[in-house]
Amino acid sequence: MKNQFLEHVESKCKKPELPYFEVGDTVEVGCKIKEGDKVRIQVFSGTVISRAGGGMGETFTVRRMVDEEGVERRFPIHSVNIDFIRPIRSGQTRRAKLFYLRDRTGKSVKLSHRHSEHTLTR
Repeated sequence: MKNQFLEHVESKCKKPELPYFEVGDTVEVGCKIKEGDKVRIQVFSGTVISRAGGGMGETFTVRRMVDEEGVERRFPIHSVNIDFIRPIRSGQTRRAKLFYLRDRTGKSVKLSHRHSEHTLTR
C-alpha cells in the first residue's frame, strides 16, 4: 500500500493523457535533446517489444533496425524528456515480451497488422 503523500506527489508528475499502445505496436517517440542552450526534438520510431513496471516507474522498450543493426531504447513513460508518443501501426502478437525479435533480421522482423481503432493511419 502506497503512502498518501507519495500518491499526491506522483499524481502531479504523471502525464495527464497518454496514447493507447501495446506491445507489438509501431510507435514514434519524440525525445527532447539539449544541445548547448537549444532544445530540439529527435524522433525515435520502432516496434514496442516490452512494457514493464507501473505508476511513475513504468517503462517501455522500442526496437528498430538501423543499417542491419538492431537498436533498442528504453523510455520512462512519464519522463519530462519525452515530448510525445505517437502510435503508427498496430501489430498482432501473442506474447507480452517480444525479445525473440532480437534474433531476427529482414522481413521476419515485421509483425502482422492488427486492424484496430486506437492507432493512426498514415
